[in-house]
Order: sequence, then structure tokens, then C-alpha cells
Amino acid sequence: MAFGAFANSGPDLSAAAPRRRSYIAIILLAPGILYLVATFVAPLVSLVLTSFKEPGGNFEVGEYVYAFRWENYAEVFERFGEIFLRTFGYSILATILALVISYPLAYFIGVILRPYPLWQSLVLILVIAPFFISFLLRTLAWKAVFADEGPVVGFLQTVGVLGPEDYLNGTAFTVVFGLTYNFIPFMTLPIYASLERLDLRYVEAGSDLYAGAGSRFWRIILPLSLPGVVSGTLLTFIPATGDYINASKDFLGSTATVMAGNIINDLFFQSFYPISAAVAIVMMIAILIPVIVYVAKSGSEDLL
Repeated sequence: MAFGAFANSGPDLSAAAPRRRSYIAIILLAPGILYLVATFVAPLVSLVLTSFKEPGGNFEVGEYVYAFRWENYAEVFERFGEIFLRTFGYSILATILALVISYPLAYFIGVILRPYPLWQSLVLILVIAPFFISFLLRTLAWKAVFADEGPVVGFLQTVGVLGPEDYLNGTAFTVVFGLTYNFIPFMTLPIYASLERLDLRYVEAGSDLYAGAGSRFWRIILPLSLPGVVSGTLLTFIPATGDYINASKDFLGSTATVMAGNIINDLFFQSFYPISAAVAIVMMIAILIPVIVYVAKSGSEDLL
């Protein structure tokens, strides 16, 4: 009994170990948490506060004071509602086109070329090769390709698709084309990662059970590659909605193809900081809601 009492009076090492591990985890997480607070939380709070500012002080030099001016948001919807719709229309169309192009490409790399690792690596390098060149230079190159005196417009005018006075630069076509082209790697790589891990024995089993090529794709391949599809569409749609390069009149767009990113950029450099911040907040909320619904409906909540 005495020995038992002495043993029970010792420190509870089993309880101390989890506490020690929790302290270590907090210490290891602290740099990351501080980084997120400094680079995400603090700027977001500053953006929200700025969106409610009102003119004050020397307004001619862009001075504003903190207030609670809801009228900024009313002005945003009144002035830029059509531009928001255009932004989402361009982004959704570019995302769909990128998916249609990227899925066969990813399937070719991840499944067809799987027995040939060298060729698989070479084609994969070709997919990511555009990242080696500046985003701006690539977009300017397409502006030159689609120029009025360029080969594309000349050919289309020759075959009668375009009239003598028609053009491509500055139209919705070139903006959507630029968005699709520039974000195709963001769509292709996640889908490739899912298809590269696809166990082909499932496909073989479907074939043994007399499933046709269409049934094997819809019932086996597509469901197993769905995480890559969801990731790719998010990585394409979200940055496309905030893009302001392709739609800019200095690149592939014009005043008729302005997107929300162009509005934010122009308002900021014109010192209309509250309205610019309000546009950014509205866009963040407008993107977040459909993204959450999309991920929930696709059954990939773990991606959030």
C-alpha cells in the first residue's frame, strides 16, 4: 500500500507530455501565424476601413478621414454593376474554355504518356514553359499577333470572316482569349496531378465489365480526377476575375471591355481610395460566395 501511495504521488507524466507537445506546436506555428496576420489580416482590415472613408482634410491631394460612409458601396453598385457582370462573364467563359482545352491535354500527359516518362516530362515542360516568360510580354505578343495589320486579321478578312473595317484587338474575343491562354497552365497542372495518380486498374476493370469508353470516362476517370478539376477551375476563375492586364486598353482590351481589376487600378491611381477599396471588397465577396457553393456542390469541401 505504501509503495502504491508513493507511486501515485509522483508527477502525471502522461498529462504533461500532451501539454509539452501543444507548446511546441504553438512555437512552430507562431512564425506562420504572424506572417498571415501581417500579410493578410492586417491589409484586409485596412482595406475594409478604407472602403468606409470619406473626403476630408486636403481632398485635392487625396486625403480622406475614417468614417462609416455606406454610400461608397451604393456608388460602387450604381456605377460599376455592368462591369461586375462583364467581369464574371469573361472569367466564367475563360474558365470553361481552359477546362475544355486542359482536360484532354492533362489526360494525354498523365495517362497516355505514362509508359513513356521521357516524353511525359518533355510535354509537361512545354505546358509550364510560358511561366519562363513575363506575363506582360506574352500578352503584348498576342496583341501584335491580333493587330489590324497582323496575319490573323489579314487571313480572316481574306476568307470573309471579318470585314475590311473589322478588327480583333480591343474586343471581348481577344480579352477572353488572353485570359484563357494565360491561365491554361493553372488548369492543366492540377488535373494532370490527379490523372497521373489514377489507378488504371479501375479503368481495366470497367472494360472487363463491358463498359464502353464513354461510361468508363463518366463513371471512373472523371470522378477520380474531380479534385484536380475543382482545383484547376478555382485556380483559373479566381485570378481571372481580378485580372487587369488582358482587359486593359494598353494590351488586348479597350474601354468597352473594362473589368473590375481595371476599375480598381484606375481608381487607386486617381486617388479615389475609398471607392477603389469598396470595389475590391465587393469583388472578394462576389467571388467567395460562388466558390463556396461550387466546392460544396462538387463534393470537394476539403479543398477549402
